[in-house]
Amino acid sequence: MSATSRVWSLRPATEADADFLLAVYGSTRAEELALTGWSPAEKDAFVRMQFHAQTVGYRAQSPGAEHLVILVGGEPAGRAIIDRSGPELRVMDVALLPERRGQGIGTELMRELQAEAAAAGRPVTLHVEVFNRALGWYQRLGFRAAGQQGIHVAMAWTP
Repeated sequence: MSATSRVWSLRPATEADADFLLAVYGSTRAEELALTGWSPAEKDAFVRMQFHAQTVGYRAQSPGAEHLVILVGGEPAGRAIIDRSGPELRVMDVALLPERRGQGIGTELMRELQAEAAAAGRPVTLHVEVFNRALGWYQRLGFRAAGQQGIHVAMAWTP
């Protein structure tokens, strides 16, 4: 699908997106947190702490990364963090709100990133937790394990 005919678009994230980005992050942890028995306040505090730590870590690790909001029909639907500053195109994060998952948006985004990387002769790399259901999705997109550190699998796609 060409960029002009797709139903989604990207724009840079701003400070005004903070609550939305926190909600997207929280939605990715909902299944895990449902198993804790924690109160809603405890879950909220944990999500806020983890989101803050992740954001600070990503910015320190990859200061040149683009922090993007995925829009569907002009409305915020998810986030993507992409670092193009190194020898590879690094996908640091892609996450959609639950109601936007399974519609092909993430797959289209990843295919466009793969096409961009292929045109530049660069690999696409990412890390995913071993128990994250996205691991199978990345494999279906042609990514292969390139190593493992703790619970994280390094994956790479090569044109």
